[in-house]
Amino acid sequence: MRRNSPSQPTMPASGQPRNDWATLKTLFPYLWVYKWRVMLALLCLVGAKMANVGVPLVLKKLVDAMSIGPGNPKALLVLPLALLIAYGVLRMSTSLFTELREFMFARVTQRAVRTIALQVFRHLHSLSLRFHLNRQTGGMTRDIERGTRGISSLVSYTLFSILPTLVEIALVIGYLVLHYDIWFTVITAGALVLYIAFTISVTEWRTHFRRTMNDLDSQASTKAIDSLINYETVKYFGNEEYEARRYDEGLKRYETAAVKSQTSLSVLNTGQATIIASAVSLILWRATQGVIDGKMTLGDLVLVNAFMIQLYIPLGFLGVLYREIKQSLADMERLFTLLDQNREVADGAHAQPLAARGAEVKFSNVEFSYESNRQILFGVDFTIPAGTTTAVVGHSGSGKSTLSRLLFRFYDVNSGRITIDGQDLRDITQASLRASIGIVPQDTVLFNDTIEYNIAYGKPGATKDEIIAAARAAYIHDFIETLPDGYATMVGERGLKLSGGEKQRVAIARTVLKDPAILIFDEATSALDSKSEQAIQAQLKEIAKNRTTLVIAHRLSTISDAQQILVLEHGRIVERGTHTQLLVADGAYAQMWARQQAKQEEAANSPEAGELDADAELRSAA
Repeated sequence: MRRNSPSQPTMPASGQPRNDWATLKTLFPYLWVYKWRVMLALLCLVGAKMANVGVPLVLKKLVDAMSIGPGNPKALLVLPLALLIAYGVLRMSTSLFTELREFMFARVTQRAVRTIALQVFRHLHSLSLRFHLNRQTGGMTRDIERGTRGISSLVSYTLFSILPTLVEIALVIGYLVLHYDIWFTVITAGALVLYIAFTISVTEWRTHFRRTMNDLDSQASTKAIDSLINYETVKYFGNEEYEARRYDEGLKRYETAAVKSQTSLSVLNTGQATIIASAVSLILWRATQGVIDGKMTLGDLVLVNAFMIQLYIPLGFLGVLYREIKQSLADMERLFTLLDQNREVADGAHAQPLAARGAEVKFSNVEFSYESNRQILFGVDFTIPAGTTTAVVGHSGSGKSTLSRLLFRFYDVNSGRITIDGQDLRDITQASLRASIGIVPQDTVLFNDTIEYNIAYGKPGATKDEIIAAARAAYIHDFIETLPDGYATMVGERGLKLSGGEKQRVAIARTVLKDPAILIFDEATSALDSKSEQAIQAQLKEIAKNRTTLVIAHRLSTISDAQQILVLEHGRIVERGTHTQLLVADGAYAQMWARQQAKQEEAANSPEAGELDADAELRSAA
């Protein structure tokens, strides 16, 4: 994704503080894409305000024209018909221009929201696995939601409230300067300056309360979503009340911050009301005195009073508007901060699509660590010849699954290189790399959608026949057919409506459907019973024929026919060879094999073995 196009402005480096002007500068190019609509909307805005200011002027002339005593025979002759019509036209014009402004700007706002939301979504998918392992999903989704809503709010409040008010202030003060005593201008301008200064200073003071509320709201949301996602774990340990207390702690802190925010709002509103009331009283006093002294007409009094009402009614909402604008900017800041997140793994400027010939995979002296103080792999060096199977075994934490993550390029190696047919992964586009690799993970996570959707995810746009063929290959078609809704069955959040074995078979089916050149089986049958495992293993071997395959295994019996077996210990390859060669070597592999064989014999001789076998038969039949 190109970040420097006109519609996608350059973002500052991650970690730098972002002020309000930087946020506005980031937003502006998204709005300026529709520059003609923006300019027309601004013209409509000015037209609406000129019509609005014209209404009191016509009203003044109307009042002055009607200053005729009762019964005066000239009354009918001076009936200001033209002024009445002008008054109505100006009233209508104000509404017409306002509606035209909103009509012209609606597409600008919504397209900006859509573009930014899509860019954030794409950017989040482009970030490395390290970011997603550290993220807090609940808080992040609230930041995105509030940020996109903040864009609409900012544009609405600025263009439809603040800017029109500023235009009207300029027009009114200009008229007062040209036609009335200087004191009208001084009182009006002084009150406006005092009002705005007071509003901004108090609102700035209140801003940290809002930021605190945002942070606490995100934290509470994160805890709630995390708890609901792990619903089963909560139930297993009977910790419903514990989770409720944790959630309530967050709500309690949010409540405290919200009360402080509301109290400070009362201070703001009281001060604003005092300034407005004082200014209006002084203006009316000067106007009344002018009428008494004969320097002003009744029309002038009506005009000044109408001006003050038109000015101070919108100003009465200035505190709310300014606060909401600041809040919108704060929300947008959090949204754009997500865009500022550094793409740790990115395509190089000259990255090319993978040109897979035989798909030979080679790890050359690879060293890697997730954290700088804890290295995972040390000088790992091996080759998977094209069309062969290499298995990796070892104890938990030895670095087996890290190999698959590096091959997918979820992370970049610290040193050394990984190549496919001699092409360094860092010189290959990530899209073409991942299109060439299929994986059946140990922990299969499914989308909260239908079984058909989850299988078809391996090849979006696949036909129903292709999906069924893949399901048959994974030995799950017959099971799906027994379900009331068949392939349309919903699997639930993270696939929790299916058993572990059923989820793994769905994962196998979608990998079969993808038909990649390179396969990774990460404990692909760990959730299956022994009989199902044997059937699936036979199918996996058939799928792996003529494909470059990396098998990460715990059960050594499943990889005894691999062309190459690697034994990892603490991130180092301590043994390599075929199953027979490693048994003869009588090293770490032989010891693991002996232990697993002993456990199998013990399980076979156990009094409960018959029950376990019966359970396996039932699960297999299901």
